[in-house]
Amino acid sequence: MKNLSALDLSIFVLYFILVAGYGYWVYNKKKKATISASHDYFLAEGSLTWWAIGASLIASNISAEQFIGMSGNGYFVGIAVAAYEWIAALALIIIAVWFMPVYLKNKIYTMPQFLKTRYNETVSLIMAIFWLLLYVFVNLTSILYLGAIAISGLIGPEYLHTVMVALAVFSLVITLGGMKVIGYTDVIQVAVLIIGGFATIYFALTIVSEKFGLGRDAIAGFNTLMQQAPDHFHMILDKPTEASSQEDVNKYLILPGIAMYFAGQWIVNLNYWGCNQYITQRALGANLETARKGILFAGFLKLLMPIIVMLPGIAAYVLHKNGHLEGLRGMDDAYSAILGFLPSGLKGLAIAALTAAIVASLAGKLNSISTIFTLDIYMKYFKKKEVAEIRNEPGELDALVNSAANDKKEKGMVWVGKITALVSIAIAVIFEWEDMLGIASEGGFTFIQKYTGFISPGVFAMFILGMFWKRTTGAAAVAGLITGFGMSVFFNSFAVNLFGHETLLYTAFKNSKGIYEIPFLINMGWAFFFTVAVMVVISLAGPKVNPKAFALDKEMFKLKPAITAMIVATLLILAALYVKFW
Repeated sequence: MKNLSALDLSIFVLYFILVAGYGYWVYNKKKKATISASHDYFLAEGSLTWWAIGASLIASNISAEQFIGMSGNGYFVGIAVAAYEWIAALALIIIAVWFMPVYLKNKIYTMPQFLKTRYNETVSLIMAIFWLLLYVFVNLTSILYLGAIAISGLIGPEYLHTVMVALAVFSLVITLGGMKVIGYTDVIQVAVLIIGGFATIYFALTIVSEKFGLGRDAIAGFNTLMQQAPDHFHMILDKPTEASSQEDVNKYLILPGIAMYFAGQWIVNLNYWGCNQYITQRALGANLETARKGILFAGFLKLLMPIIVMLPGIAAYVLHKNGHLEGLRGMDDAYSAILGFLPSGLKGLAIAALTAAIVASLAGKLNSISTIFTLDIYMKYFKKKEVAEIRNEPGELDALVNSAANDKKEKGMVWVGKITALVSIAIAVIFEWEDMLGIASEGGFTFIQKYTGFISPGVFAMFILGMFWKRTTGAAAVAGLITGFGMSVFFNSFAVNLFGHETLLYTAFKNSKGIYEIPFLINMGWAFFFTVAVMVVISLAGPKVNPKAFALDKEMFKLKPAITAMIVATLLILAALYVKFW
């Protein structure tokens, strides 16, 4: 480990012992609880505080795709990529105020359960399979690969596979402890993440300042970034013209200016934060006020994340442009390159922060995979006879897990969940041993957003209409799922060939391969629009109030003063950021 000192290794080992030890303590403590084994493993019902929920949301969200992928986009595009983080803060407000009351009132514990309760078994099964495939082959693989690339870049590329296996094992150990262990260890993970992240960007800025002869001054370093790369500090990218460079076109394809705020950016964030088992699982076991505070706390933390995960990329760009950073192979190397400048000790802390982010995300994903497979596939289809008497009730999980007679069954569920986690992480390791999915060529962050975008329009349409339009039918949901996926594929692969590169709906631009391409965030917007249109038309042929529609009332959405104060504070900070960097 050529680039790490004994102090670096000591700090990293201390972090590992702290997380593992605390996780073991929580695991032993929770065994004394009265909650059923399965409910505790999958949901940690009632045991997570609002700050633990918020921290866990961030720890699970911020991973290698942010540290490596978003930093890489910061290197290539600049601050415009912060839209994913800052719009997420606004999306989390919407979810806390309007989504969570619907979930909690109807005792929703998994996203497939929502679809079964609101629509039918067919929709639930299709989406459970979709989510499992997405989580394993897009999310797990990308997080694992990018994380291994980043860490091995610091300790030596020959350790790539060793790091990959170590990350897989570490995350699996945390996962086997269940949702409660994940939730509370995530508090440590996010603390390490934030402390290490801010320390990294502070030293990165001082390095920039030093390289430009301004002494070791972080403020001077930030001002240097703005002077040396002014185009990297605009939130809204201009639409390319015939005179635009290929580089500017490539940037716009990733982040299509103001247009993305009317299209895919909202779908990405609302679907990810509000219709995603991996995320909502943290709050589904809490009461409404605790869940809301936790989600809003996460929203506040999201405002800080671009500083940690995006600024290092801009610093790497400025250093590289001016000959102070050699050997960059691609934009996903930007964060590792910055870490290479850090002094002994701080480098160990930075690696610990990166590891914390990776492990927390992997553990969260694995738990969600376990939950969906066990509760929505295994118990319903492999153990169908055992739960036949309760499988059609909205509170089926409560009935299942609170009966003493089902103790053996519950232990079996937990074991199925653990085996599922083991198999899932093994598949991810196999597929990314030689990067079989081509994540390196796509760019980590873009890979995740692009391929998630194939199902996001249909999923979000099903959820938003299912929650708030009582007329939406199960047939419309199935049609919406098919339409959303089909339209995403159509706009990504066929629209330009059929209708040309310039239409009323879109403008396509030549990518670096010379092929006309529509920005994928625009594709998502139109896919969502047509999906909603199809679902509305089909639903109008059904009853005015679908028998499975959720009962809504104004009392569900009332806010307590503390909640309102958190919302106002977040909105004011967000407005100030956009005014500054528009």
